[in-house]
Amino acid sequence: MGRSFLSCLRQAALCCGLGLALVLPAAASGPQGNTADLGLDREQALRTSQAAIGRTIGDHILLNREGRPVSLSSFRGKPLLVSFIYTGCFQVCPTTTKSLQETVDGLQKSLGPNMFNVVSIGFNQPADSPQALKSFATQYGINQPNWDFLSPPAALVPKLAEDFGFVYAASPAGFDHVLQVSIVDAEGRIVRQVYGEIVAPGELGEPLKMLIAGTPVQSNELLETLMDRVRVVCTVYDPKTGTYRVDYTLPIQIAGGVMFFVLMLMFFFNEWRSNRKSARNKGVRSA
Repeated sequence: MGRSFLSCLRQAALCCGLGLALVLPAAASGPQGNTADLGLDREQALRTSQAAIGRTIGDHILLNREGRPVSLSSFRGKPLLVSFIYTGCFQVCPTTTKSLQETVDGLQKSLGPNMFNVVSIGFNQPADSPQALKSFATQYGINQPNWDFLSPPAALVPKLAEDFGFVYAASPAGFDHVLQVSIVDAEGRIVRQVYGEIVAPGELGEPLKMLIAGTPVQSNELLETLMDRVRVVCTVYDPKTGTYRVDYTLPIQIAGGVMFFVLMLMFFFNEWRSNRKSARNKGVRSA
């Protein structure tokens, strides 16, 4: 009985430890500062994003994964794909980045390996340091030579977001932000915004082909269509209400696991106490 009790106790403690390990990164990666004004106006966020089309991005200086300064103007001469991520996101940002990676791999085969560049910018500063971005890229196996992960100074993030029409807001789960990949032409001008958690090859491939061929890129679809397809990070879209809500599934599951652990402790403690009492009674009878 003692061995069985210890074995079950260890397993229960392991399950609880894993649950706490999952919840701590989410809490640690949350934004710092004032979070009173949470959530995004989805329609306004998309309008802001669309308004950036035609805008020439500034010549900002950021740090690459090795901590060396890189100017955004150094990417001119070729089309450029730009996405914003934060490394503390453990679900949607990795999924989106892996989807972009698969699309980029396919486009490199069809368009050529050196026909365009890709940049992922970590906007949660100072958490998204060059070291954090390097670990993020390594963890998800992103090692294409034409793909850079860049870390801006904290003071530069608002201006970068403004240039790209990138809208984000603090949320209980980390950040809400529109999932977008900005397509920038060889002169540094934004020509298309592509939205969604899964990046379809055609949505990036066709504009890139146009840019490489020197053909003007047409504008995006109607805003109403885009709104139906855009997912916001760390939230769940409720089609019944037409709004986004925070997904509390993980905290609820962890709370359930902790409750199970407590109940198991109580059960085994009662079993242990009952067996001990029974052993004493046997001893008394023997005497």
